[in-house]
Order: sequence, then C-alpha cells, then structure tokens
Amino acid sequence: MAGTGRATPVGNASPPQGVELAVVGRPPDNEAALIARAQRGDAVAYGSLVRAHQDIAFRVACLAGGSAADAEEAAQEGFVKAWRALPRFRAGSPFRPWLLAIVANEARNRRRAAGRRAGLALRAAEQAERSASSGGASPETLVLASARRETLLAALAALDERDRSVLTCRYLLELSEEETAAALGCRRGTVKSRTSRALERLRAHAGVEEVGAP
Repeated sequence: MAGTGRATPVGNASPPQGVELAVVGRPPDNEAALIARAQRGDAVAYGSLVRAHQDIAFRVACLAGGSAADAEEAAQEGFVKAWRALPRFRAGSPFRPWLLAIVANEARNRRRAAGRRAGLALRAAEQAERSASSGGASPETLVLASARRETLLAALAALDERDRSVLTCRYLLELSEEETAAALGCRRGTVKSRTSRALERLRAHAGVEEVGAP
C-alpha cells in the first residue's frame, strides 16, 4: 500500500483486489463512525479508514520489515487481517495503534521468515524524509532536513538497531508513544525510556543538543 493507487481490501473472507470504493456525495465521517460502519461490514467505510492510514502503515511496515516491496505486501496483508479482526476491535479504543500493531507484526513475521537484518530504520527514515520534503516538514521532523543532515545520518547509523528504530518512530514517522509501542511490539514505558537513552547516544555521536522529543 505504498502509493495512492494501493488496492483496498474488501469483504470479510477474501477481499478482491482493485475495487474502487469512492463514494460521491457522501459527507465525511469521523473515525469512530467509520469504524462502527466497518464493523457492520461496510467496505466503503473501511476503505476510508485504509486511505486515512495507509501511508503511515507503509512506513511502519518498512521499519519493521525491510524493502519497500516487502513493506507494500506486509501493509496490504495487514489491512486485510485488520478488516477480518475488526469485529473484535473495542469501540472507543485508539484505532491507529491497533492497526499499526497488526501491520508491524505482519512485517516482522515476514522479516523473520526471510532472515533479513539491519538498516531497516534508516530505510524508513529515508522514506519519511522524502515525504517531509515533498509535503513540508514540521519543526519536529527537524534533524535530517538541517544543514547537519549528513552528520546526523551518520550518527543515526552508528546507533544500534533498537535505538534507530525508536528514534525513527518518534521523530521521523512522528508516532506517539502508544503508536511507537504498537509498531515496535513493546510497552509504552519502554518506549519512553528507550527514546531518552537513544537521544543521549545520538547527541553524543552527532555533537548536537537541539534534538528533543516530539
């Protein structure tokens, strides 16, 4: 689901591919209403949820899994599994962390099956940076767009994969602590402490002090 033309899963058991779910003349629904409709089997509502979250899901899949092609497949399959699991989603719970956990778990399973290692956070970082440069970076997306970009990239590369992953989620993908926990498969408190330690190591490698929490 890497681009705007990604297929949207439809149907509880075996979603057909390439079905256009656009609805003309319907006012936009808030997320809770879309979820409620999707839980009743409304594929159009679920298509709207997919479109709202597909880009961040792809980046999380890239972080957790590997190449863009692998992330595309993992995100697609993650959306299909989320559609099938939607009846069990608790109304009122945050939707995006739940969805990202499913996508990230699918990507990790594929990564383990293929025996891939290392460099995944940097690939996700590059993907996030390209999106930021095309859409206008927020102040928190900060470091990789600065004049010290090369120094900071080298510093990020010098960190271990766990540190790179948490900083990529928090700074480059701009996920919340809850969403980062879902993406990395750990507890929220672990994200908080891991982010703090990773920032200290990044500052030490890069020789900068302006890197702060998003």
